[in-house]
Amino acid sequence: MVPGRLCNDEPPTDVVASLSSRQRQLLHCLYSRHCDGVVRQRHLEEVVGSTDPWVVPFVVQLAGEYVLEILVVICDELRDLATPGTCGNLAYGQFIVDNPAYFASIQRRVVSYWNCYYRGSYASFRGYPGCTLLDLLRSAASDRAGHSWPSLAPAATRVDGYC
Repeated sequence: MVPGRLCNDEPPTDVVASLSSRQRQLLHCLYSRHCDGVVRQRHLEEVVGSTDPWVVPFVVQLAGEYVLEILVVICDELRDLATPGTCGNLAYGQFIVDNPAYFASIQRRVVSYWNCYYRGSYASFRGYPGCTLLDLLRSAASDRAGHSWPSLAPAATRVDGYC
């Protein structure tokens, strides 16, 4: 399970520099859970390109949050998820296949945050960066599972105002 919010001050840069590569990666994962969105984004940027199994859950957790800039960083870095056989496709796809209920909750959060905070800027869910990110993650899961991964996003043809 990914920890909740961390509200500690960040360690000094000289302390971070003295850590091993793995220790720094773990520190960045932990601080990606910080109570300040700017701090979360800064630490995410240090690990989002990694496909190490302990990094993936932290990135997926951030996909279900409301900070638009974080969604954009993840989308930009994980574009290869749509390419079968890439390291990202395999790592993220396997994580989602192994944790379907968790990913379902992430999908619901993305839709909910769009509806609550970003619907004015993105009238259609399809244009929202969180939708693009969910598409990438579902693509990786579909490749790994061998079948289409269910979408919990609003359908483009719905008439209830979601799209």
